[in-house]
Amino acid sequence: MELKKTRVSLNSLFAVCGTDETEATFSPDRRSIRIHGHSTTIRLERAFWESLERLAAEEGTTIASLITSVHDHCPQMNTRNLASCLRVICLLTSNNESQEDD
Repeated sequence: MELKKTRVSLNSLFAVCGTDETEATFSPDRRSIRIHGHSTTIRLERAFWESLERLAAEEGTTIASLITSVHDHCPQMNTRNLASCLRVICLLTSNNESQEDD
């Protein structure tokens, strides 16, 4: 899968990172969910939780069900942690949405 290249300057990204408005987006948030009856806590930045919320809504499911599905089907789960799989899925979903907008 090829990632779309965008022309965003680093200075513009740094400017976004420094605003009070976006501070919460970069703050990590912990959520506890149950996967097949086992309680687990996942720590992701708010931006990733928002992406997962959108994806779950598009799929007509809950975040817990979406995360359980990722846990069950992510081929990297044996060698990577669940939070990493979720971040990559958010990134790939975002990139696919950007390509569809073009």
